[in-house]
Formats: sequence, structure tokens, C-alpha cells
Amino acid sequence: MAEFVELAVTGMKCGGCEANVKSKLGAIDGVLSVTASSKEKKVGVDYDAAKTDLEAIKAAIAEAGFSVE
Repeated sequence: MAEFVELAVTGMKCGGCEANVKSKLGAIDGVLSVTASSKEKKVGVDYDAAKTDLEAIKAAIAEAGFSVE
């Protein structure tokens, strides 16, 4: 079942930061698409809830060096 979550993420300052987050999240099995905006400080993720969960998504964002509010 596909789900969407939009998270407030701090620490992203540029397009490189956005690309880093997209890369980390895109590597997770079950993540279908990712949008990231350093300007709006938001990350949107479409994912298959049967394959991954919100905790894995938050962990990947933290691993990329950013904080989920």
C-alpha cells in the first residue's frame, strides 16, 4: 500500500543537500519517489508501507546528516 509523508527537515542548505537526502532515501527498498526542498525545509516521500516504514525514512535522513523535526 502506497503512502505519502511530508517531513520538516532542518540542516539542508542547498541543492547538494537535497540531492544527498534524495540519494539516501532512494536507496531504501520501497521508496517510490522523493522530493526535497532546502528553501521550504521539507522532504516528501511516497513509499510502499509493505516494504519500509517511517522510522527507516527518518533514520536515512539522519544518516544523511539532517534532522527531522
